[in-house]
Amino acid sequence: MHVTPTSPPPPTPTDEPIRALEAASDLLKALASPVRLGIVRELSEGGKYVHELVDALGVSQPLVSQHLRVLRNSRIVTTRRQAREIQYDLADEHIAHIVLDAIRHAQE
Repeated sequence: MHVTPTSPPPPTPTDEPIRALEAASDLLKALASPVRLGIVRELSEGGKYVHELVDALGVSQPLVSQHLRVLRNSRIVTTRRQAREIQYDLADEHIAHIVLDAIRHAQE
């Protein structure tokens, strides 16, 4: 007897908004750190290496690396190897708008 794998049922119209809200919530959770917001702010100006982020943010290299890992796992930043270093960039410029608007709003 041959059994064919079943695929999950197609999402219902009410599932789509919930999934979008969950994805937005996950994005905001990934950004919910002053260091990660600072990283995104710095990357909004263009790609940077870890040592540049350390200098700009005034925090330790291990701390920056830890937060970059969270941002990479959330697909907020991308990497590109340049010789022996890794350059970090924002995956999407919309993220920069969200963070920069939030920072401006907090300063009002």
